[in-house]
Amino acid sequence: MRFGVNAWVWVSPLTTEELKNLSPKVKAMGFDWFELPLEVIGDLDPVEGAAILRDHDLGVSVCAAMGPDRDLIHPDAAIRENGAAYIRQCIDVVQGLGGTNVVGPIYATVGRVWQQTPGERAKDVEMLVTQLSDLSAYAGDRGAVICVEPLNRFETSFLNLASQAIEIIDRVDHPSCKILLDTFHMNIEEKSLGKAIRDTGAHRLAHFHACENDRGAPGSGNVTWSEVSAALKDIGYDGPVVIESFTDKVKSIARAAAIWRAFEPSQDALAQNGVQFLKQLLG
Repeated sequence: MRFGVNAWVWVSPLTTEELKNLSPKVKAMGFDWFELPLEVIGDLDPVEGAAILRDHDLGVSVCAAMGPDRDLIHPDAAIRENGAAYIRQCIDVVQGLGGTNVVGPIYATVGRVWQQTPGERAKDVEMLVTQLSDLSAYAGDRGAVICVEPLNRFETSFLNLASQAIEIIDRVDHPSCKILLDTFHMNIEEKSLGKAIRDTGAHRLAHFHACENDRGAPGSGNVTWSEVSAALKDIGYDGPVVIESFTDKVKSIARAAAIWRAFEPSQDALAQNGVQFLKQLLG
């Protein structure tokens, strides 16, 4: 496994200069993977970014930020088209950085919730399968993989469970379309974290976010980590394990992720304590 951290722990948005400043810190803490959110395409130069990551021997993934104008199943065709164009840009960036995985809720705007009839849901599922099929072909041609992430019910009403993501991925049926599971969301939605991981299986699970129930340091809260560890080992998962959290110092991201207080004495402590715990648990 590779142990990583998302740059949102410290900054938003991420720029090339911030990547240059944070990469030596991330490496010194014991991480060997850095996840880079792409809120604004163009803030991060892929060529310079690739060199920075190589200099610090860090693997990389790209995290999609699905804002109000980025949505693959929105009723407005212009928003759907913009969402697909944005994901293609994320794929281009991860290719330029020398990475593979583009991860996140790659289906709808984070925070958009709506009630659906079974018929309406079936229509949206069909629309998403079509969109992801096209994007997976684009990703496959560039050696990239899209990793679709279920979120909790307060952030989306569309994909909340591993089983719902499995339905989508199996219908797309493309090697460049996989699943990301996140323990923060799973802790809210799943009856059993272990079963959700086992049902997803190593053939679908290409990325994993190891996050505490309050977004604090993994190991400091009530996520059933022994269950998570056993399930990941049972399926033979050997991909990236990434801590994703946020800072309340950046107001835009604090509003989006409902981060109203600090979870640890410092953001450095959150990352450092978290990676030590995860290495002991899974290493």
